[in-house]
Amino acid sequence: MADIAKVITIIGNSPDGFAEAAQVAVTEASKTLRGITGADVLSMSCEVDGDRITSYRTTVNIAFAIER
Repeated sequence: MADIAKVITIIGNSPDGFAEAAQVAVTEASKTLRGITGADVLSMSCEVDGDRITSYRTTVNIAFAIER
């Protein structure tokens, strides 16, 4: 039987960098989803105040197994 996965899109934010923002997305998703099998960073952006980056943002597709 073939495995089936579902994908949702999550946005993670962090003041510490893009990798941390992606980790925040996965960590938060794992609080309500079981069986996460992968994450794909779709885009990265940041908030800027004057000449400083204040927050990093990643848009992440989270894949997880569908339970039957």
